[in-house]
Amino acid sequence: MSDYFEKEEVVKEYDSKIAGRIISYLKPYKALVAVALAALVFSTLGELAVPVLQQRLIDRAVMARFLAVKAPEAVTARLSASAQKTLDELYAVRGAIRLGDTVFVPQDERIRISPGSEKELGAHKILDGSPWYAFTFDEKRSGAREAAAARGDLFLTGPAGAAIRISDLAALSAEEREAVRSGDLALIKTTVLLILLILAVVFILTFAETWASVLVAQKVMKDIRLALFKKTISQSTDMLSRNPVGRIVTRLTGDVETINEFFTSVLVAFLKDLSVMAGALVTLFILSPRLGVVVLVTLPPVLVVSALSRFKARDAFRRQRLASSRVNAYLSERLSGVQVVQLFLGEKRSGREFGERNGELFSANMLEMYVYAIFRPIVDFLSVFTTAVVICTGAWLVLNLSLSLGVLVAFINLTALFYSPVMDIAEKYTLLQSAMAGGERVFALLDISEMIPDAGTRSVDGRGHISFRNVNFSYKEGEEVLKDLSFEVKPGEMAAIVGYTGAGKTTITNVLTRLWDIQSGSITLDGTAIRDIPLDELRRTVLPVLQEVFLFSGTVRDNITLGLSLRDEEIENAARAVHAHEFIEKLPQGYDTVLSEGAANISSGQRQLLSFARVIAHNPALVILDEATSSIDTETERLIQLGIRRVLSGRTSIVIAHRLSTIRHADRIIVLSGGRLVEDGRHDELIAQNGLYAGLYRLQFDAPV
Repeated sequence: MSDYFEKEEVVKEYDSKIAGRIISYLKPYKALVAVALAALVFSTLGELAVPVLQQRLIDRAVMARFLAVKAPEAVTARLSASAQKTLDELYAVRGAIRLGDTVFVPQDERIRISPGSEKELGAHKILDGSPWYAFTFDEKRSGAREAAAARGDLFLTGPAGAAIRISDLAALSAEEREAVRSGDLALIKTTVLLILLILAVVFILTFAETWASVLVAQKVMKDIRLALFKKTISQSTDMLSRNPVGRIVTRLTGDVETINEFFTSVLVAFLKDLSVMAGALVTLFILSPRLGVVVLVTLPPVLVVSALSRFKARDAFRRQRLASSRVNAYLSERLSGVQVVQLFLGEKRSGREFGERNGELFSANMLEMYVYAIFRPIVDFLSVFTTAVVICTGAWLVLNLSLSLGVLVAFINLTALFYSPVMDIAEKYTLLQSAMAGGERVFALLDISEMIPDAGTRSVDGRGHISFRNVNFSYKEGEEVLKDLSFEVKPGEMAAIVGYTGAGKTTITNVLTRLWDIQSGSITLDGTAIRDIPLDELRRTVLPVLQEVFLFSGTVRDNITLGLSLRDEEIENAARAVHAHEFIEKLPQGYDTVLSEGAANISSGQRQLLSFARVIAHNPALVILDEATSSIDTETERLIQLGIRRVLSGRTSIVIAHRLSTIRHADRIIVLSGGRLVEDGRHDELIAQNGLYAGLYRLQFDAPV
C-alpha cells in the first residue's frame, strides 16, 4: 500500500514564531488572560505559604524552644569578633525575653550560629546547652503566673515572664502545662485556621485559573476554526483540488485541538510548574541559604535526565504517531474495500499486512512506555536522594543550633513541591511538540491565498447573454482542456453542449461561474467581462445543476432555500415546476423531512429533482444543467422536461448532456471535441451534416441491440 498519506511530518520542535502566533490570538481576551495569570500567581503564592506557615507553627508553637544566653561583660571582652557578632545578633532577635541577666532567644529561622561560634560561646558558658521554654505573662496565658509562682523550684521568673527547662515540663501537672502553653495552643489554632483558609483560597483560585484558561482556549479554538473555515471555503477550486478533504477536515478538527492542548495542558501547566519551582527555590534560599545551595547542587542531574528524556520521548512519539498513521490508513483502505478483499480471497494477506503494521505500533507504544518507565523512577530517585541529603545536612545544622526543626520540615515539603513539576514539564514536552506541529499546519492553511480575484464592480442586467471569445483553459499547465473556444448564447435561448467524455463540457460550467479562471480569451455576461462582475452577483445570476448532486443533511425545505428567505408557497411552486412536490408530500414530514448525510434516505432521481427545485427557487437569469438527468428514469425525465420548458421560458439555459433525447428541442446545439467547437446548429441541421453529432446520435439510438 502506498504511504502517500503517511509522509506528513507529525512532530515539530518548539518554534517561537509559531508559539508567538498562537499566543497572538489571546489579544481579544486580555481580561480573561489577566484573570488566569492573577489566579496562577496568587494560587502559587498560597501553595508556597503553607510550608512556611507549617515551619512557623512547628518552631513557635509546637517546639517553642529557646536558647538561654547569659554574657557578663568580663566574659564578652574575651570573645572573638565572630563570636561577639553572633552574640549581638542573638540579643537583637525579635521576640527574645529578658529575665534578669539572662536573655531567652527563640530558636527558629531567625537564628543562625556557626559551629565555631557555638563552641566558643558554650566554652564561656554564655550559651546554656539545655533547651528552655520561655513565655511572657499576658492575657493569652491565663494562670501561667500562678503556675510559675507555685513551682518556683523549676521556673526562672521575672516581672514580665518566666522560663523553664524543656526537660522540667514533664514535672508539671496537666493543668499547669496547659496554663503555661495556652498561648501556643491559641497560636496553633490560629495558624491551622489560616492554613485552611489559604487552602480554600487556593482551591478557588485554581478553579478560576482553570476556568479562565479553558474558556480562553475554547474561544481561541472557535476563532481559529472560524478563520480556517472562512479561508478554506473562499479558496479557489484549484487549491481545494490539490488538498484531500480529509486533510483539510483534520486541520479544522485535530490540529486545532492540539492548539487547545497548547493552552490548557502546555502553556498554563508550564507557567504553573515554572512559577512553583522558582517560588520554591526562592523560599528555600530565604529560609536557609546553606540548605538552598544543597538543593541547587542536586539540580543539574535532574536537568540532564530531563533533557535526555525529552529527546528520547520526542523520537518515541514520532515513531508512535507514524505507526498509528500507518495502521489507521491501512484500516481505512481495507475496510472501505472489504468486498474486493473478500472477492479476491485477500483476507489472509490483509491480516498478515495489518499484523505487521500493528506490530510496529505495539513496538512504538512500548518504546514510549520505556522512556517514561525509566525517566519517572530516576526523577523519583533524585527527588528522594535530594530529600535525604536535605535531611542529613539539616539534621546536622539543627544539632549545631544553625537551623530550626521547623525550617528543616519546611525544606522537606518545599523540596517535594520543587520536584513535582519536573516530571510534569518533561511529560508535557510531547504535547508541546504536537501543538507546534498542529499550529504549523493550521497556519500554513491560513496563509494560503489562492482565492479567485473578486475586484469586480460592474453589474449586469440579468438578460443572460453569454459570449465566449477565443477561450483557452487548462487545469494543469501544458494540458489544455478548452482550446480557442468561441460561441455565443443569446438571451432566452436553450443551448445544448455535447461531446465525448473529456471534450470540455463540464469545464464550461466551471469557467462560466469562475470556479476556475481562464488563461486567455474572454467570457462576457450581458456584454460585461465576468472578471468585472462581483462574484456574488455572478453566481446569483448563473446557477448550475451540477453533474454530481449534493444535498446537505437537514430538511427538504432547507435544501431548497439554502438560506434564502422564501415563503412556503414559493418553495412549493419551485418543487411543483419540476414535479418534486408529489414525492415530497409522501415523505414522513413533507418539506420538514430531515435528509440524512448525503440524502441517502431518498433515491438518486429524487435528489436530482430537489436540485432542480433549488435552482428554480433561486430564480437565476441563466441556468446550467450539467448531465442533470443522468439518473432519472424516462417517465420522470419527460415530466422534468415539461416543467423546465415552462419555468425556463424567456430565460437563458445551457444543457450539458450525454443523453441526446434531452436536448433535441434545444434552440442550438454546440458540439465539442478535444476542447474545440466542431459543430454548431439545431438538431435536424446537425443530423443532416452527418458529422460528429450525427455519429453520437446513431450510437445512442441506431446501434443494434
